[in-house]
Amino acid sequence: MVHTMNVVDGDVLIIIDVQHDFCHNGRLPVPAGDEVVAVINRLAERFSDVVLTQDWHPPGHSSFASTHAGRQPYEAISMPYGEQVLWPDHCVQGTRGAEIHQALRIVHAGLILRKGFHPAIDSYSAFFENDRKTPTGLLGYLRERGLSRVFLAGLAFDYCVRYSAIDARRSGLTTFVIEDACRSLDVAGSAAETYRAFEAHGIHCLTSQAIA
Repeated sequence: MVHTMNVVDGDVLIIIDVQHDFCHNGRLPVPAGDEVVAVINRLAERFSDVVLTQDWHPPGHSSFASTHAGRQPYEAISMPYGEQVLWPDHCVQGTRGAEIHQALRIVHAGLILRKGFHPAIDSYSAFFENDRKTPTGLLGYLRERGLSRVFLAGLAFDYCVRYSAIDARRSGLTTFVIEDACRSLDVAGSAAETYRAFEAHGIHCLTSQAIA
């Protein structure tokens, strides 16, 4: 556990999928997901470099349970790229649910990155699609900008934040996850599994209060 951390040049805050469908009354609500908004708004004031990601699925996306006859949300199926959890329809392009939460006030964000828009493959990570090899372009952006230390916040801790953090670390970026700026879905123990994965990859968790 890291106790204190100063924001310096080369640091970037990456805010993962804080969208209406992942919050209260959304199509795939993360429990207490709305609570991260105020924390992230305060946190973002400490960073000059901020990236927002946005889940951006076409209708009938392959990750939707409704696309697969007889399947229910939260079932897992085998896809060409591996296991895929099936979700309720969510963050459909052009819908209010796909919009970034209206109370998130990050006017100085330098990039809004959309992911999950390929119909046949999901994208938890902000860096790679779920095949683990198709890049989103975020890594190139960070390298071009000289941003090498990543702080992650958003929704959900045990899915898109988790996979983004692991890919950042595997890509050679120093990686931190801000716990109180995240919330978990916790499907079949996925939150506890995320902590184990972070420890295995050398990813540190800290609180927003620890960031000066």
